[in-house]
Amino acid sequence: MKNIKSSKQRNLWFERFMAIAATVNLGFIVFDLSYVPWRDFYLRKLPQITKVYDPIKGIEAHRDTENYLKTVDALEEEVRQTGLQSPQVNGRLIQISRLSSEMIDSNPFAGVNKSGTLEKIKKRMRSHIGNESAKQSFATFWSQPYLSQNGWVKEINFFNKSIRPLIASNYFRQIGENGEFVDNFWIIDLPFVILFGVELLGRTFLIKRRHPGLSWFEAVLWRWYDLLLLLPFWRWLRIVPVLVRLDQAQLLNLHPVRKQINQGIVANFAEELTEIVVVRVINQVQGSIQRGELTRWLSQQENLRPYIDINNVNEVEAIAGILVKTIVYQVLPEIQPAIVAILRHNIETVFHQVPVYRNLQNLPGVGQAQTQLSEQLATQITTNLYKTLISAVEDPVGAKLTSQLVESFSKVLGSQIKEKHVLSEIQSLLFDFLEEIKINYVQRLSQEDIDQIIEQTRQLRTQVSVPAIVKR
Repeated sequence: MKNIKSSKQRNLWFERFMAIAATVNLGFIVFDLSYVPWRDFYLRKLPQITKVYDPIKGIEAHRDTENYLKTVDALEEEVRQTGLQSPQVNGRLIQISRLSSEMIDSNPFAGVNKSGTLEKIKKRMRSHIGNESAKQSFATFWSQPYLSQNGWVKEINFFNKSIRPLIASNYFRQIGENGEFVDNFWIIDLPFVILFGVELLGRTFLIKRRHPGLSWFEAVLWRWYDLLLLLPFWRWLRIVPVLVRLDQAQLLNLHPVRKQINQGIVANFAEELTEIVVVRVINQVQGSIQRGELTRWLSQQENLRPYIDINNVNEVEAIAGILVKTIVYQVLPEIQPAIVAILRHNIETVFHQVPVYRNLQNLPGVGQAQTQLSEQLATQITTNLYKTLISAVEDPVGAKLTSQLVESFSKVLGSQIKEKHVLSEIQSLLFDFLEEIKINYVQRLSQEDIDQIIEQTRQLRTQVSVPAIVKR
């Protein structure tokens, strides 16, 4: 027992180690995918990261924008040494103004899809100078009269704070022989891929040994999600095996998520299966109608497929007998007062239609006598009919005659319907009625009832599991 427990503990620690390794690898992948879009942020906040990771992505400083910033640095040094009004500073300002115009024309930001950065630079300079032309704004900014009038320190601080970071964010990215940007992330990813590949081979060997009937391909597919850890492309798909491993290593509880996913899948399948089953049944009924099986059933002819009786009981006659007894012994006694009231009303109506009786209505006591007579007649008629029905039901001879009547009625009805060609119209109406059921109710059934069925199933499982837990 201790050996088994120790073995499970070692397996759990191994699973956790591999899950953590896969998580770290996924973290590197997420960082790599986000590095280029977020490089400006890293450059401002964590410039050390850009120095290390730029070579991995084939990123290097752009010569034109780097030269521009170096020229501005040289200008600042000359101003400190010779002053703003010196000829050397004037020549440097002219050079920077020319470089500004070339930067606007050549757009060195376009190579890495950062043209928006250049537009932001132009907008800020136009707003600062108050000129609609970006070139003229730069020419004005990099001039001795403007810098002297507005203050060198103030203006160069504006440039270093608002313009320089945008220009410095530009870069050049190398292109490989395949025409794509250079990306050496595989150097970081390769050790993880080797680790996961060796692990997959080991797991495949163990699965094959435990299940000799499996082929090597089937053994590999046993852990198909681990194959995503070996793909050199679509690396973001590794989130699938990472989540599975974290759940298996008990570092993350994904049971509620799996439960919801399973319920969603079951709901979708159940909805489709409900539609398929119900529509299939209706189609079979429609097919039976079109094949004329209804005609053969009504006329008691022999079917193409023999009818199978499983209990030697005529279910139709049995059901009819139950219904008759229920009506006679339970329904009629309950509604007898209503029947008496209807009969009394009809008898009184007949009395009022007789001319002689209308003349007698004027005599004293005749109206009250008529009411009593009507009630007695109605009660007597109802009682006699009820007794007749009871005697017919309880009398064996009467029951046999009634059964013969039902059988004769069925035969005559079937033959008459067939002879008078009414059945074709009935078949057409039944076929259309079933088609309307498919259109109006089947889809509603699958959509409205599936969630309720799943909830009822969950409640049943809960009720079943509670006694089992208590028993333990």
